[in-house]
Amino acid sequence: MRNSKIKVFTIAFTLIFLLGSLSTFAQGDKKSSAILEAMSKKYQQIKSFKAVFTYTPKGEKPLKGEATVKGMKFRLKMAGQEIFNDGKLMATYIKETNEVNLQDADPTAGGDLDPTKIYSAYKKGFKYVYLKEKKEGTKALDVVELTSTNKSSQVDKVEIEVNKADKSINAWKIFQKNGQEVVYKVEQFQPDVNVADSFFAFNTKQYPGVEVVDLR
Repeated sequence: MRNSKIKVFTIAFTLIFLLGSLSTFAQGDKKSSAILEAMSKKYQQIKSFKAVFTYTPKGEKPLKGEATVKGMKFRLKMAGQEIFNDGKLMATYIKETNEVNLQDADPTAGGDLDPTKIYSAYKKGFKYVYLKEKKEGTKALDVVELTSTNKSSQVDKVEIEVNKADKSINAWKIFQKNGQEVVYKVEQFQPDVNVADSFFAFNTKQYPGVEVVDLR
């Protein structure tokens, strides 16, 4: 039960920050490439950020999540769990059981889905194509479809909505190979937040009676 919960949580989180390092060339048409490059450039200039989002599994009600990222450090709260990563140690706290699982932070383990390598994983493991333009209130959005080229990936494809005006991500929809679908929508985004490094480290004193499971 413990491993299953961690796995589901980690997949959900990493999908939210689906876009990672600019290490390889991608496969896509010129229009979609230009949109994704502009979006990626925007977010790479941000040193830290805090994001509030909703995620809605198909057929279910929207749920809320919150993430803070600073360089290689991150902290995420979602689905009754919270991940702390200070760049050296990753702690996954499970509220229901009041336990925390400790692991060494491996910067290569996340691969394309590393949440600290934001907004450009389309550069590796995906091919993409421009789908359409759509309206949401007063916002004009470009919709780009990313299809996974990694046979071992649990993700089949992703549809990303990019705001034409400021190149920010408005929402995205994940299609998994098992048929599951989840829609993520950015509700609030605060760039360059002032946050101490200690915020990303799990402090047992703040969680009375917590059971520590050291998996290192």
